[in-house]
Amino acid sequence: MGSRIDGILADARARLNRLEPGDVPTAVHRGAILVDIRPAAQRAAEGEIPAALVIERNVLEWRCDPTSDARLPQAKDDDVEWVVFCSQGYTSSLAAAALLDLGLHRATDVVGGYQALADAKVLGALS
Repeated sequence: MGSRIDGILADARARLNRLEPGDVPTAVHRGAILVDIRPAAQRAAEGEIPAALVIERNVLEWRCDPTSDARLPQAKDDDVEWVVFCSQGYTSSLAAAALLDLGLHRATDVVGGYQALADAKVLGALS
């Protein structure tokens, strides 16, 4: 039997249409918005995601909710495709599920997170 957080993570992922790293350039081409929720120190150590919005995890819901006074200009409506990244694709699954809970039905994340994206060598295609 796994931990409680393993169960919550599995439930979150069951609700998402997660992207493989190689699918990210196609998602960007169709208008998806990449969101990097990694802390500044982690971004500095691992590298940046070209064209990604950096939104700290603690304010993600407020910035992406089109009904919030603190929303970003990109948060136009519930049909925005948000693709959330963390380092390895764990926290991003929970964050994307939180966006689903807000009614943002196209929110998702990437299997393996930033590290898988870098390993797949598709970062250059996102510039």
